[in-house]
Amino acid sequence: MSAPLAVVATMSAVTMGVLAATPATSDDADLLASATSSESTDSRTGAGSQSILRSTTLSRRGDAVVSRSQIRTAAKAEAAARREIDVDLKARRLAAKVDDKVWTTEVLNLWDGPSEKAEKLGVVEAPRQVAVTGRRQLGRVQIVIDGQSRWVTADYLSQDKPKPEKVAKVASGPALGGTCANGSSIDAGRASLYEIHDVVCSNWPEITSYGTWRSDGEHGQGRAIDIMVSGDTGWAIAEFLRANYAALGIEYIIYSQQMWSVERSGEGWRGMSDRGSVTANHYDHVHVTVY
Repeated sequence: MSAPLAVVATMSAVTMGVLAATPATSDDADLLASATSSESTDSRTGAGSQSILRSTTLSRRGDAVVSRSQIRTAAKAEAAARREIDVDLKARRLAAKVDDKVWTTEVLNLWDGPSEKAEKLGVVEAPRQVAVTGRRQLGRVQIVIDGQSRWVTADYLSQDKPKPEKVAKVASGPALGGTCANGSSIDAGRASLYEIHDVVCSNWPEITSYGTWRSDGEHGQGRAIDIMVSGDTGWAIAEFLRANYAALGIEYIIYSQQMWSVERSGEGWRGMSDRGSVTANHYDHVHVTVY
């Protein structure tokens, strides 16, 4: 609760700080914001009602004028902070009611909601135990971490604590480097694609078919390669390339209707919509796009 409460305290301080935007001089007197209550009569009904008359200038120090828009902006910020506190409180109550904790199996992005438009709020390391609320939506699960409500990708949570080698497995596997000796070659527009071809060829010499240039998308820009492979071997290659994305200049990988990207690496492999065929869904090749 300390972080959310600090937000409200900070925003309240901002509101008061706005009222003192300019340092006072020795000749200035502090003027307090005031509101005058008066009785007003509805001309149609004759009924009396209380109305609050607010002056355009709520406070002054020297020549500083606090506008209504500044006050409204500060008030909106405070309201947003209170809403976040309410969300966190409800999440903690749900988690306490469910009374279930799970383990993260990979480093995961933390989101403020389940939708694609959610804001990223950091990451949670692996393995770490977190409480779940029971809410699941769009492939994400709501968790409570450090007293706050967050959403993470559901596929990388486990009831059992993962063994260290299981968490680090994507970093192991075939080595970078090596020489392609099976006679295959490519024509590409990026040097990194030649490196990807060589490393895949040297570690999986049984693969001899690769696709680079074609008229559409990133292939047309010369920065994509298709490695024609399927099954478990395809996953071995996809995971190896993911583990070495930085050294190979990889932006994203698609295989078996799953996608991994540098931008959203904390979510691991993400499912993709059905595009209608084995090839369109990338079941028969690993697609790699480089920067």
